[in-house]
Amino acid sequence: MDDHSLEEFRRRWQEELAQAQALRKRRRPEAAERRARRPENEMDDVPFFDIQLPYELAINIFQYLDRKELGRCAQVSKTWKVIAEDEVLWYRLCQQEGHLPESSISDYSCWKLIFQECRAKEHMLRTNWKNRKGAVSELEHIPDAVLCDVHSHDGVVIAGYTSGDVRVWDTRTWDYVAPFLESEYEEDEPGMQPYVSFVRINSSLAVAAYEDGFLNIWDLRTGKYPIHRFEHDARIQAVALSQEDATVATASAFDVVMLYPNEEGYWHIAAEFEVQKLVDYLEIVPDTGRYPVAVATAGDLVYLLKAEDSARTLHYVYGQPVTCLDVSANQVAFGVKSLGWVYEGNKILVYSLEAERCLSKLGNALGDFTCVNLRDSPPNLMVSGNMDRRVRIHDLRTDKIALSLSAHQLGVSAVQMDDWKIVSGGEEGLVSVWDYRMNQKLWEVHS
Repeated sequence: MDDHSLEEFRRRWQEELAQAQALRKRRRPEAAERRARRPENEMDDVPFFDIQLPYELAINIFQYLDRKELGRCAQVSKTWKVIAEDEVLWYRLCQQEGHLPESSISDYSCWKLIFQECRAKEHMLRTNWKNRKGAVSELEHIPDAVLCDVHSHDGVVIAGYTSGDVRVWDTRTWDYVAPFLESEYEEDEPGMQPYVSFVRINSSLAVAAYEDGFLNIWDLRTGKYPIHRFEHDARIQAVALSQEDATVATASAFDVVMLYPNEEGYWHIAAEFEVQKLVDYLEIVPDTGRYPVAVATAGDLVYLLKAEDSARTLHYVYGQPVTCLDVSANQVAFGVKSLGWVYEGNKILVYSLEAERCLSKLGNALGDFTCVNLRDSPPNLMVSGNMDRRVRIHDLRTDKIALSLSAHQLGVSAVQMDDWKIVSGGEEGLVSVWDYRMNQKLWEVHS
């Protein structure tokens, strides 16, 4: 740039600067008058760099920011601070991170404080786990009865006993006075109730299946008496309860039944399927929309059960029975036992529910895969337990084992995983918690 061009640029820049200063001086009295007329906490226009935006539009822009970015914006000016601390933004952050999912925005007056308290509580819980600090609480069981099945969801525990009793504990309130869920058996026959085969629970429902083929469904929000009772002609082999809605699936003899309440709240049979063998495992696929979908295994058969369709065979290899099952919204994972003349090793197969084809063959272990957790695992990862006493993390992108832990003295009977830890249970009664990122055991409890 020559001297003449540089001088022309400076002259034009000084003229534009003078015009902007003059315009700002003319608008200053008008802005002061508007501020004096409106209430202190009420804003119509928000200064947004070199333009004025409506308050609602500014909120729509700020909703894409996370907590750290909102904190930085709150330091820009008093106006931006009011926007960055709006209740709608912090309520949305709470919902995105899973804090108080059942609450509405009107339940609390300061959602920013609620968000901070929830994060502090979660941080303290993680720190205690990593530092091996905690307490073990034993829930009081029923005397003279054997525990048949137990299940939990979001801190609420349900247990079924050989006496026919079903009991619920809410460990979130630290109140272990557990109520009984009543059945409809005659009171003049104490101790004559059939054994409880299976119990399941979610945020609103509790389900119990009995040895005589009966199924009780309770609404935890309305009381301790069943809202629906269903009867099978034979013993119930498997029960599944959706974690997201009110869908219940049961398997008895060669039939699989899906139950669902209609718009009036009356329970009815949403779908019924006939299979070729007795069902061993049954799971409901989450987030399927209008029509419920389930996956059932029966010996060496794996069925895909869609409410608007007939039962379809997803996988079948003669002489290779299924040993465990878990499902996510898009995939299903199950262990298969290799038998016959050609021993290929026991594997875990991962199928796509949409394409209905095999995506991965994992494992090739000597022992049987006894448990698998796909739904709760981080993206592209899956955890499994085996009779060879090892817990394995599988990388679904490479079909390889990302981590193998020698976890128990006997076979692994249960396993679960989240974004940083693994919980495994063994047949010897040991429960272990691992930080899989550090390959270190954090906690263990002997039964």
